[in-house]
Amino acid sequence: MAVTEQKMSRMALTAMVVGGMVGAGIFSLPRTFAGATGPLGALIAWIIAGTGMYMLARVFQFLAERKPNIDAGVFAYAKEGFGDYPGFLSAFGYWIGSCIGNVSYWVLIKSTLGAFFPVFGDGNTVIAIGVASIGIWLFHFLILRGVQQAAFINSIVTVAKVIPIMVFIVLLFFAFKIDLFSMNLYGGDLTVGLFEQVKATMLVTVFVFIGIEGASVYSRYAKERADVGKATILGFIVVTGLMVLVTLLPYAVMERAEIAGLRQPSMSGVLESVVGPWGAMFVSAGLLVSVLGAYLAWALICAEVMFAAGKSKDMPSVFAKVNKNNVPVTALWVTSIIIQIIVITTYWSRDAFSLMLNLTSATTLIPYLFVAAYGLMIAKRGETYEVRPQERKRDLLLATFAVLYTLFMIYAGGLKFILLSAVLFAPGTVLYFIARREQGKVVFDKASDWIIFAVIAAAAIYGVYGLATGAISI
Repeated sequence: MAVTEQKMSRMALTAMVVGGMVGAGIFSLPRTFAGATGPLGALIAWIIAGTGMYMLARVFQFLAERKPNIDAGVFAYAKEGFGDYPGFLSAFGYWIGSCIGNVSYWVLIKSTLGAFFPVFGDGNTVIAIGVASIGIWLFHFLILRGVQQAAFINSIVTVAKVIPIMVFIVLLFFAFKIDLFSMNLYGGDLTVGLFEQVKATMLVTVFVFIGIEGASVYSRYAKERADVGKATILGFIVVTGLMVLVTLLPYAVMERAEIAGLRQPSMSGVLESVVGPWGAMFVSAGLLVSVLGAYLAWALICAEVMFAAGKSKDMPSVFAKVNKNNVPVTALWVTSIIIQIIVITTYWSRDAFSLMLNLTSATTLIPYLFVAAYGLMIAKRGETYEVRPQERKRDLLLATFAVLYTLFMIYAGGLKFILLSAVLFAPGTVLYFIARREQGKVVFDKASDWIIFAVIAAAAIYGVYGLATGAISI
């Protein structure tokens, strides 16, 4: 049976969401949060992030139901609502952000192995990069065998990688010390205010929530269109609960400063402090399974987004090419090559994991903003609400909050990552130029497109200048 005739169940779509979200980020949360805030600041950050992402998830849900003709919705919504160039920017931003996110997985894998095998160092030695390169291409050829086969493997891995996280949570519940938690509550010895603590964690929360749209990306494979929205909400609830507990419970077994000083993946150091060395081994093994599974899920999503963009002519038509297994072969090759190049550049980075984490979040917020804005647009117009007009007010509220949330996240991330994102978006526009020329169309047919490109180009030039002079460090 051809791949296009096979369909994913609601549970398989949910596994794609959970598989995409439960990866490197969740294993790094204790140290990442403890370096910036205490339990109270972390809780506030999760409330903001959870509420905002829930609103965004609901926007994905109602768009999937109201616009069933739009597949690979992450970028297609931007094109439908705002035009060809914004649609391209959304597709490119989502794709390049996903590629960078995949690199963060390899960085954390190499760092984890470095705790047991010194030759891997902090994940940026020549040997570490070589091993990661082998892994990239092993996954590449696995996916070439077929999307459905890889998705089935992802469903199995998703179950396997949640087990060590659950064990971690249960053991820390038993080791919970209320007096230690209270001492850490306001950040211990941190001198910055609560607002600054919360702001410093915002891009982290975005990173670990990336993947919430996994079911939307694979909507063309869904057995029932309604399963797309339900899988999105179910995956969101499951993963949010896990992330909040993984973040807060360590404050009840270690002092904040001690957690902040742990090596990544910090979950292993926390569990080791509770149960001994086997805890670090257990979490490290779980991380390897988790991150490799998340990489598989995201490599699938990267290729699918570029394929859909090529099919809709937002990218050069070569990206719509598939092999005999109906896998988007050109999109997958380009994705793997870009990931390989970025992995090599980590050799010169001082803190590759943090850089990849924050840059992934910054680039992915752009397509998220377009999705929220499109949801707001159709709710304001009353488009598709003829049958159930009473739902319009609800959806208008959801989309408004989702827009405000994504704008706040972009602000919280800071100017540095906006400029670095522009450095990627500006040259990426070459792909849009090629796609338009293939169709015999003017590259920018609207004044607003010229304005958007001019702003991106100016920001990119300033970003390159900042990198060259050392004003922007990586």
